[in-house]
Amino acid sequence: MQAPRFQRLADWLAWQETLHSSKIDLGLERVREVAKRMGLLPLPCPAIVVAGTNGKGSSVAMLESIYRAGGWRTVCYTSPHLLRYNERVRIGGQECSDPCLCAAFAAIDAARERISLSYFEFGTLAALYVIRQVQPHIAILEVGLGGRLDAVNIVDADVALVTRIGIDHVAWLGADRESIGREKAGIFRSARPAVCADPSPPASLRVAAESSGADWYAAGSGFTATRSGACWNFRGRAREWTGLPPPGLQGAHQLENAAGVLAVVERLLPRLPLDTDDIRNGLRAVTLAGRGQVLPGLPEVLVDVAHNPDGATRLAALLRQRKTSATTWLVLGMLEDKDVAGFAQAISACVDIWCLAGLPVERGMSARELQQRIGPAAGSAHLFRCPADAFRFAQERATDADRIVVCGSFATVAEVLATRV
Repeated sequence: MQAPRFQRLADWLAWQETLHSSKIDLGLERVREVAKRMGLLPLPCPAIVVAGTNGKGSSVAMLESIYRAGGWRTVCYTSPHLLRYNERVRIGGQECSDPCLCAAFAAIDAARERISLSYFEFGTLAALYVIRQVQPHIAILEVGLGGRLDAVNIVDADVALVTRIGIDHVAWLGADRESIGREKAGIFRSARPAVCADPSPPASLRVAAESSGADWYAAGSGFTATRSGACWNFRGRAREWTGLPPPGLQGAHQLENAAGVLAVVERLLPRLPLDTDDIRNGLRAVTLAGRGQVLPGLPEVLVDVAHNPDGATRLAALLRQRKTSATTWLVLGMLEDKDVAGFAQAISACVDIWCLAGLPVERGMSARELQQRIGPAAGSAHLFRCPADAFRFAQERATDADRIVVCGSFATVAEVLATRV
């Protein structure tokens, strides 16, 4: 048996960045062949696959928290990460260790032989390898991009969940919700639940579900969530849960995500029983960095990875909910393939002072280009080389009554969070 190519996780990741001809290469043939060679499929446990434009990470976190509250052992796979690659694979709520990931990468490297794999495909196979080693009760997997051709889709989901669908990644998924819906629907499987948390999904999603023979289970028609004072109630096909606490994540939109999550939980109850206290405790306990996250101290700092118009609309609703009469400083950095104008339009009414940051990453925009694409709303904006500089500027000038909002990209939020570690 040959020695591993590398010993350190950082070396493995740097090498993976350069191995494949393109950063994003949608398709299942290569990754499925390597998984077959490694005996990674089918998974040794039920699998939930989560796709959507916004709300995927929050939904995965809620599912993980609820199942852990019920005593079930979980493995979760999400992307991208904020501070550490290890965040992408969680075992029982804990980040996967460097040695565990390195062992997975070494096994993949040995099995692939001459097959070229992208960075994301390596990561997906590593998550499946960990699942095979750990033998959890439930695997919860987040789609990286789209659904139909995403590497995660080599897994046949026992329950597929699609969260809210918006316009994003148009170069790969299409420029309208109908096209994007068809791509997301690729995770549905015949005779298995296809849960849709989007209250107004594109028609293509239901059409694709029904044509594939999946069991369509949608918000509004299949299940409902209703507020009741400070609590809320869920009614599904076979179960009703009342007096539920709001999820531990910030924002009224999280109730929509929570309803989709409970629809998934309901469908898996025969295999993974939970009682009402498990669900309540799981909802209360859920946390997720970078989603409406309020950092300790004054002035208030709220970080959110919103990076498309729908995400900006949800963030604006959260800011209005947490209303302030003082100044709101916005630290914004975005990637060049995003709908910058749409994002800015959705959030501009909540912003007093714009601090625009260049993103020194692949596809990152300069502050000047960001200002030009936003237009008149950011005409008097302050421009900075990077998010850390923009955040420092806002911190030094904001009063304790003010608030600083950091958003626009995972990379923007990650850089600011790194200054607080």
